Amino acid sequence: MPYRVRPLEKYATPDATMLSRKAGRVTMTRFSYGTGIYLDRFDPTAGNIIVLNTLAGALNHGTADGSVSTAAGESFVVDCSRTEYWLEGDPNHMQFNLTIPHDVMAETAQRWFGFVPDDSLWTSRVKFGGVNSPWLKLLDYAATAINNRGDRSAAKVIGRHIEEIICLELLRAWAAAAGVTLTDGHRSAAPGYVRQAEEIFESEARSAPTVGDVAERVGVSARTLSGGFRRFRGISPREFLAARRMDGFRRDLELEQAHLSIAQIAAGWGFVSLGSLAAKYRQRFGELPSHTRLRAMSKW
Repeated sequence: MPYRVRPLEKYATPDATMLSRKAGRVTMTRFSYGTGIYLDRFDPTAGNIIVLNTLAGALNHGTADGSVSTAAGESFVVDCSRTEYWLEGDPNHMQFNLTIPHDVMAETAQRWFGFVPDDSLWTSRVKFGGVNSPWLKLLDYAATAINNRGDRSAAKVIGRHIEEIICLELLRAWAAAAGVTLTDGHRSAAPGYVRQAEEIFESEARSAPTVGDVAERVGVSARTLSGGFRRFRGISPREFLAARRMDGFRRDLELEQAHLSIAQIAAGWGFVSLGSLAAKYRQRFGELPSHTRLRAMSKW
């Protein structure tokens, strides 16, 4: 993600030392500039959230109210696609940072909490964690697992597993620090017609009802329904339905009888193009439908 870096000491030349690994779609990076630095102008078009975990030295982070410092063991999160940000690092700083696409966090929120938070979360720049926090222990596990992930086929599965638990724990810690609720109580703030439409899409996902049909059944126009989903869920009704259909297809891969092929299970959900389905499935779950099916069958 493009940004600007300047040394704090006159005539000093920042000399970054960086080690990077991928865990699914999360980039984990350990780095130091070897001198005091000031960073700003993070490119919002890159669409990334960054989590700065201080290993040594200290950082000063720009917030809505001024700034806040993090020492060794403390973390700070900012969505650079939603708000401006700057940081200042002392000469002894050492960071273990995460770069996460905003869309990945939004997907995780939708999958686990049933909605995508609005900008009351994404624009919050907050400090969290600490020396003995579960977050820091999770990062230690993630770094160890990625460095010892064995064969290439297993590495992808482990990477997506680590991506999932990192994003979920980050959402919880971020929301707690920002005062945002991720429970069903928050979801109920959406209008009744949105919640009624969700119930229809979820219960009838296999038959793929149209947005117009569902809108008529809940008593609003298709445009109003789409606007409600965009405002209160952060996605369109079609995207919500597509996610529920993909979840249902995955559930059937794990539970349907062994004599049914993947193509037969897909046909039961109305999926015609197996190639397109496999690509979308892999994007959502980090593996192919065949991998899910084989793993499930090995447990029967």
